[in-house]
Amino acid sequence: MVQRKSDGFGRRRVLQGAAAIGAAQVAAPFIVPALGEAPVKIGFVDPLTGSLSIQAVSEVQGARYAVQEINKKGGIMGRELQLLVEDSANDVGTGVEKIRKLIDKDHVNITMGDVNSGIAYAISQVATQKGVLHIVPGGHTDPITGKACAWNVFRVCNTTMMDAGAVTGLLIKKYGKRWFMISPDYAYGHSLKQSFQHYLEAAGGTFENVYMPISASDYSATLIKARAYKPEVLINNMGGLAQIDLAKQFVQFGMNKQMGLGATLFELEAILAVPPEAQAGLASMEWWWNQPGVPHVKEFVAAIYGLYKKPASARHWMGYVAVHSAALAAEKAKSLDGIKLAHAMAGMELPPEVALQEKKVFYRAGDHELMPTIFAGEVHPPSKDSPYDVFSTLDKVDGEKVLPLAATGCHMKYPA
Repeated sequence: MVQRKSDGFGRRRVLQGAAAIGAAQVAAPFIVPALGEAPVKIGFVDPLTGSLSIQAVSEVQGARYAVQEINKKGGIMGRELQLLVEDSANDVGTGVEKIRKLIDKDHVNITMGDVNSGIAYAISQVATQKGVLHIVPGGHTDPITGKACAWNVFRVCNTTMMDAGAVTGLLIKKYGKRWFMISPDYAYGHSLKQSFQHYLEAAGGTFENVYMPISASDYSATLIKARAYKPEVLINNMGGLAQIDLAKQFVQFGMNKQMGLGATLFELEAILAVPPEAQAGLASMEWWWNQPGVPHVKEFVAAIYGLYKKPASARHWMGYVAVHSAALAAEKAKSLDGIKLAHAMAGMELPPEVALQEKKVFYRAGDHELMPTIFAGEVHPPSKDSPYDVFSTLDKVDGEKVLPLAATGCHMKYPA
């Protein structure tokens, strides 16, 4: 069923909710650490500059809000929680340098990052070498919790197989089985192409794929090639600013009148950055703000708007969940030891105020992948209810059903 009814994210109600939360924040008590007691430190690496910055900024904002909440409730084991943020600049070498600095010089207890899947994989390996719990909020390439899974690495966002599996059926039903895909030429894009290929060929479909640099901005030659292929749908697998540029040029070439538009992810930050003509097609959302009747969602949406004057996106949710997950694991383990934290997180179910979804959300013990609901649906121009109502849920897909553990290739092993 199409979900279009607004759940209180119109301008007036958002401002009312944000005002109430702002007042509560002022009145709430803050931690007064015991004399000499060291804070708990989380090191967060994300590409705050570069082509993926629009997603990274939202992730960090969600993480900062979680830190505020946790400290107002007493911190972690009575200790203040601090978030140390470093910019990977969308570069693997820089990301590795920053994660080493956070661990070796800043002495963080837990690490997180990166939106860029290649960087996420590289820095997770550093964390494994150092024996530090690492959480990937938003890097999607499958091996992280698949064939390259590690005892200390957990992931909040979906794998590409999960997102592709959630939306492929809708794309075939609406547009057909002849696709032209444009994918970023790095770890995420290669995983995504393979995932779509798996589902499309299983359904008897055909495709052509072109890889483009992650920072691409001119798609003229590629779109000419796509038009000559005469697909029924163009799949925009690019991310961040590159995805926005491709969506705009797709419309400028008039191709929106010749074929459909699709993606595994067309994130809220990107949808709001393109003209109405490009606000179209089918995609999946890893979290969506309009969930009428689901407890705590409305409060989270209002809080994010109140703090940052922007709509709550899946990226805000990813950063928020990552930090709260670390705190929950530490409280459960009563320790900041990496191995103890990992055992505490494995199989851990998120409470409703963190999960912000109607069904059970948990970290699967066998691969450390978060198992949520995936929102598959239609992108469209804003409704009259809200300028942020640009997506309608057509299907809610169980993450564990679309990606069985046996299909991941993960064989989890813990240190002796």
